[in-house]
Amino acid sequence: MTLVKKNTLVKKNLFRSGLVAVSLVAVPGLLATAQARQEGSMSMMSHNSVQPETTIAISARGEVNREPDLAFINTGVTTEAETASLAMSQNASAMQGVFATLESAGIAKKDMQTSNFSLSPRYDYSAQDGSPPKLVGYTASNQLTVKVRDLDTLGKTMDAVVSAGGTNFNGLSFGLDDDTEALNEARRSAMKTAFERAELYADAAGYKVSRIVTISENSGSNNGPQPMEMKMMRASDSSTPIANGEVSYSADVNVVFELTK
Repeated sequence: MTLVKKNTLVKKNLFRSGLVAVSLVAVPGLLATAQARQEGSMSMMSHNSVQPETTIAISARGEVNREPDLAFINTGVTTEAETASLAMSQNASAMQGVFATLESAGIAKKDMQTSNFSLSPRYDYSAQDGSPPKLVGYTASNQLTVKVRDLDTLGKTMDAVVSAGGTNFNGLSFGLDDDTEALNEARRSAMKTAFERAELYADAAGYKVSRIVTISENSGSNNGPQPMEMKMMRASDSSTPIANGEVSYSADVNVVFELTK
């Protein structure tokens, strides 16, 4: 057997046993082409990818104030009686007067909504001899959320509710009937602040803001009324004075910017 045939036979046996890996002979031209493609691919990946060390994350808030055009009042009737049925009956009678008064004041039925209703027993815990508390009656409560669109009549409306049998006011807040534009203005303000802050940090670090990588937003919120000016009450107007003030709408954004030299 010749030396060439012997080497060929040995290689075949080693290949079958898995002890030898197949090697390829690289042609100079093909090798250069493959290397160029690989370098081009790596260059493209480097260009399109964003490295953590070249980004900056900015959080910013935009806020706008607007004069409200409606108010929300939470009012209702609370009654106490010896029996549950009597407490409910008295409460219902008083609430009918409240509803009638609100309708007379121009409040639409769609702008009135029951927010809470409860009936609970009342006990006397004053016994000093260790005896259990004594049932002394029942308390019925019916609470109503009312949307008032004419703010000029808000004080008179509240007074009328009390005169009609309302026993308590649990809250007063203001808002806009359509807050879309206010929220959009807050969003624009937040983005402007984010850009300005990113450019400040980038300039201090010797970089430039290249592009936005991601944007996320937290929902806008109504932060409630901010007293601005109490309306003057005329001598002939003895209704409860109300300060409408302003309502504040805000938007929070989180923006990641890419920085370049």
